Amino acid sequence: MNIAFFTNYYHPVVNGVVRSVAAFRNALIKQGHHVFVFAQSDGTYADEEQFIFRYPSLTLPLPGDIPAVIPISSFVDQLLPSLKLDVIHAHHPILLGQTAANKAADMNLPLVFTFHTQYWEYTHYVPFPQEVVQEFLKNAVHTWLRSYLSKCQHVVIPSESIKEYLVNEYGLQDGYTVIPTGTELEPFQDADGDALRRQMGWQNDKVIVSIGRLAAEKNWETLVQAVAQICQSHPDVRLVLIGDGPAKQSLETLAAELGIAERVTLTGALSFTDVPAYMRAADLFGFASVTETQGLVTLEAMAAGLPIVAVDGSGTRDIVQDGEQGILVENDASALAAAMDKVLSDPRQMRRFASRALKKSREFDINHLAKQLSKVYEQAILDKKEERTVTLRDKAKEEESTYPSGS
Repeated sequence: MNIAFFTNYYHPVVNGVVRSVAAFRNALIKQGHHVFVFAQSDGTYADEEQFIFRYPSLTLPLPGDIPAVIPISSFVDQLLPSLKLDVIHAHHPILLGQTAANKAADMNLPLVFTFHTQYWEYTHYVPFPQEVVQEFLKNAVHTWLRSYLSKCQHVVIPSESIKEYLVNEYGLQDGYTVIPTGTELEPFQDADGDALRRQMGWQNDKVIVSIGRLAAEKNWETLVQAVAQICQSHPDVRLVLIGDGPAKQSLETLAAELGIAERVTLTGALSFTDVPAYMRAADLFGFASVTETQGLVTLEAMAAGLPIVAVDGSGTRDIVQDGEQGILVENDASALAAAMDKVLSDPRQMRRFASRALKKSREFDINHLAKQLSKVYEQAILDKKEERTVTLRDKAKEEESTYPSGS
């Protein structure tokens, strides 16, 4: 098949969406498909991969220097018909996601959409903090998403938690498949963590690692506060945060206020090839985010053989079973600290969790999941021929029907 991926983020940006897009693209190519990526350009990054086509972009005046694609390209407009596409796959509902929908309609092609993100959790980046404005924005996001979903032949959902939300809140009835983002296991199993520990001077530390965009929605303060508590009983604990973002300075300030600045290492953004060694250098993976659509970074930690201690949130609970690969707790710093203390104090339990985490990660082999995705494309092609799209219940009409006539 000839497949077009439209994504607002691709290399050199490092985030979960980029890892998902790249992982599926590589696996699909290995299986004989052609995958063309249409993404943002900063004018400086030189692609080493073939068939990556760039739209111009600019930087929004928001925390974190978020790049925004300008979805206009005469070159792409002329190129697309020559690619003989079978399906268009959008990885966002706005900007290039809207371009993907328009191109699919114009070219009479099936549209597939992956619901990567809880988009309504990001309205706080709009600089209007008033509660009424935020409520309006969240409602607008939900309305937009319903409209976008109704244009698709198929929706890929990364986790059961998000599937349940879309079914219950959006009335999603059919035209969807749960396919988590997998990972290539070998880099996380082959990386030399011991060498990195020696290089960083962590030989005598108990290293808790975490990774993600350093932003408010990831709940990093809870993790830092938890580590501050366990440092009292485990003075050899070190927290390593991999990633960058608008909350980096405030997290450094918080660590200083809590008296653990010397025990917290913020690496900044790392290339994906460097991440496995940091995972392998750690003793424990800690995570506090409650806004994940999938547990991709947690899965990568499991592939590195790390026990997990995390807040029981969407995405995370879809791949971690409490008491099997680690411990899940309520969203509370003290509860998180108690769980980390329990694991760090029991080497036998750490080894047991680590072994089960590694075993569980094998269920998420990207090559197997890419085969599932190719079947989704085949179904989407059939649905387009039959003029079928995703079905959503009209909740407003259902609510109206509950009122007695004449009331």
